[in-house]
Amino acid sequence: MLVFLGYMGSGKSFVGQVISEMIGFEFVDLDSYIELKEEMNISEIFQKHGVIYFRKRENFYLKELIDADRNIILSLGGGTPCYYNNMELLLNKSFIKTFYLDAGIKTLVKRLWNDKKNRPIISGINDEDELLEFIGKHLFERRPFYQQANYKIAVDDKSPRQIANEIISTLF
Repeated sequence: MLVFLGYMGSGKSFVGQVISEMIGFEFVDLDSYIELKEEMNISEIFQKHGVIYFRKRENFYLKELIDADRNIILSLGGGTPCYYNNMELLLNKSFIKTFYLDAGIKTLVKRLWNDKKNRPIISGINDEDELLEFIGKHLFERRPFYQQANYKIAVDDKSPRQIANEIISTLF
């Protein structure tokens, strides 16, 4: 099992799909998996049940996928590694390899600015400076969790194919 973690916009899902096609593992996006299981989208879960409920369900479904012990590529939500014992769950299984896709703040702002309407957590941000500050604060809080990954892959100025090839070269 390969697990990709990092901030939203770092390319976890896109790179995961590219590698899935290259090596034939099933690709699973944890947020999409939660939406399927809960029969509502993430925004609806937050609105109806709140963030604590979401994080509990996220932890439950992460365990479910880990316990299935399948050849999958799993893309986590940006906050997943930071809650409950999620990083510990991932790091304590020898068959799981974790990859932190490390994108710089300027790269993240560039990628997220035009997609903010699809990202509830940043949809209310009105200018790029505010987004830069928001991401910087979030990364400061989350980076200690991300840094625990087995591998750190810098993604700035690289194509998804280059990142995928770099990840594959660490494995085989």
